[in-house]
Amino acid sequence: MTHDPALDTFVNESAELLSSVEALLLRCESGAADPEIVNELFRAFHTIKGSAGLFGLDPIVKFTHVVESVLDQTRAGRGPISAAAAAILLECSDHIGSLIRKATTGSGDSGALQPAGDDLLERLTAETGFKVTAGKSAAPQTPGAGPGAVVAAGEKCWHISVRFNEGVLKNGMDPLSFIRYLATLGSIDGLQLVDDALPPLEQFDPECCYVGFEINLKTAADKTRIEAAFEFVRDDCNLTILPQEAPMVDFVQLIRDLPEADGRLGDLLIRCGSLTEKQLDECLALQARLADGGGEAPPIGQLLVEKGFVKSDVVDAAIQKQSDARSSKLARAKEGPTIRVDGGKLDQLIDWIGELIIAGAATGAAARQAGLPVLLESAQQMARIVGEIRDQALKLRMVQIGTTFSRFRRVVRDVSRETGKNISLQINGAETELDRTLVEGITDPLTHLVRNAIDHGIESPEIRRERGKPAVGMVRLNAYHDAGSVVIEVSDDGGGLKRSRILAKAIERGIVAAGEPLTDEQINGVIFEPGFSTAAEVTNLSGRGVGMDVVKRNITSLRGTVEVHSEEGQGTRVCIRLPLTLAIIDGFQVGVGDSQFIIPLGLVEECVEITPSVEFTQAAASGHMSLHGSVLPLIQLGHMFEIRQKAVRRQSVVVVRSGGKRLGIVVDELLGELQAVIKPMSKLFSQLRGIGGSSVLGSGKVALILDVPGLLDHSLELQRAVGDPRRPSVNHNFNAA
Repeated sequence: MTHDPALDTFVNESAELLSSVEALLLRCESGAADPEIVNELFRAFHTIKGSAGLFGLDPIVKFTHVVESVLDQTRAGRGPISAAAAAILLECSDHIGSLIRKATTGSGDSGALQPAGDDLLERLTAETGFKVTAGKSAAPQTPGAGPGAVVAAGEKCWHISVRFNEGVLKNGMDPLSFIRYLATLGSIDGLQLVDDALPPLEQFDPECCYVGFEINLKTAADKTRIEAAFEFVRDDCNLTILPQEAPMVDFVQLIRDLPEADGRLGDLLIRCGSLTEKQLDECLALQARLADGGGEAPPIGQLLVEKGFVKSDVVDAAIQKQSDARSSKLARAKEGPTIRVDGGKLDQLIDWIGELIIAGAATGAAARQAGLPVLLESAQQMARIVGEIRDQALKLRMVQIGTTFSRFRRVVRDVSRETGKNISLQINGAETELDRTLVEGITDPLTHLVRNAIDHGIESPEIRRERGKPAVGMVRLNAYHDAGSVVIEVSDDGGGLKRSRILAKAIERGIVAAGEPLTDEQINGVIFEPGFSTAAEVTNLSGRGVGMDVVKRNITSLRGTVEVHSEEGQGTRVCIRLPLTLAIIDGFQVGVGDSQFIIPLGLVEECVEITPSVEFTQAAASGHMSLHGSVLPLIQLGHMFEIRQKAVRRQSVVVVRSGGKRLGIVVDELLGELQAVIKPMSKLFSQLRGIGGSSVLGSGKVALILDVPGLLDHSLELQRAVGDPRRPSVNHNFNAA
């Protein structure tokens, strides 16, 4: 089956609409069903229905028609959206999502979902008290007997004039599908093809659309409903909808209501139905004769009024509309268009920019080796330009996390109902940006953490009252930037982790040895062990020991870290730290022996040169040193990775900070800043500690990218092994030499 790109657009836009519907209905459940919310809900469901009709997706059209009609009657003031109705509408939104997935992925027969859909509609109409008939089929209907056909009660005759832009076919839209959908609203009594825009044969492009339609439609639908049928091509067509019996004052208003009115004055008047082509041709011929006679030909609008073809008010309104359209186009040009870009294309762009950075670094190295000033200047200029391109390309992949956070309002609502708890969700830092790939990878871990906070963390209303807490529990989602990273926090004001219970369970399962001294941080970390659970019974939400280990594994795969901070009786905070991007970073290059490493530049705090001495050697061997009056843990890369080091006059300590912790990394050389293209490590090296990836240097050599959080964890383990780091055996103050 041929893939239809327009169908992808429908799926994506429907997903966005259903997401906004969910947020609006959650507000309705909390008692915020004001008229504007109802209008937004109606428009969203109406758009989905109209778009589905364009693709002939009848089950979606029929189901959504009833939902839309209920909201339409609500808009008319026949009743508010109650909390119970909002809950059913949420289920209806989920059902529409299921119908769309079934219909567009070919994963099964949509008819299998019909019983569930019928049950939902029955509950919805029973709750609201509105009686709605099922929607009409999206299949085309046979036109009626013509303009003279009898108009049924409540129906009205409309004239629809539509001219499609040339690019409508390239955008994946079929003009005939809109005609078929109009037939679902009523009967088409007249249809005329307009082909006056057809170019000469040698200029004809088979991928362009040059036609339009003049349509007479008999329907009980209003103008808004008719216009919504063209919503998917609203920017790719010129559309006019006019009652056939409209008086002149209505023509003036209709001209003012036109969404766009570019083109010539006569064409505009024809489109609005106040002028015929024959009348326009007559006036144009008169204008030409007057011009040929040597006189000054009057404007076409003046001639139309003088001949009595059009009222002066209508002409004035059309001229004003033309002026407004030109101003609107100019404003839109200044604002700049917004387009959708396939994520895969962005990923390819970043990959090629990464290759460009590597090639640019090689060019810079060759220029330095050649020692030619002109070549060096050119290489530096190219490096600056490549850096700007890199920054702009990375910005294209950056998205705000607020959209992801908003999804959890539904999660909190559903889980709190299932557990019988009253939970409120607080969101902070929704404007924080991070890489699109990270957003996709973090959604599942966040979902589990939020559900865990509600199920395990927050107590029942009765227990909360006994402990002097508000009956409504609080779950908080917070995001912010910190030292070149994105920090996402999931916290609650519940009972906190019961470390004694966790430790007892860990000893029982053999995860830790009995009597082994553990810090609070180590006990907290036990919950990330595979299969670990303290739940007394298995529920739909927890108790199987599956989840927290997956959370940590997923976050680690994104080069992130996760920490748990908890105070019993007060609550728990899970802190996730992620890199800003997974593609390209600013790095600081260091050397150890013949090997080179890259440290993320945003984590580097300072560099200190040290003259090798017995005292420094003893301090480094103990795993810490005193710097500026405070204890600094040390890691020697040469010893850690068993690298044969060179004899150097001075060594350097690169001081890094991550998650509020500091670490000194002992290296032989400081090689300066660079742009590093991150290449993932092979699975063969997946267990290698302290390494987060690799990068190809301009020289062609491979440099390993240090995993600073991993090095910090390794340092803490070393400190525990040798004793309390706060009482070092050697306490010399090593400052810059």
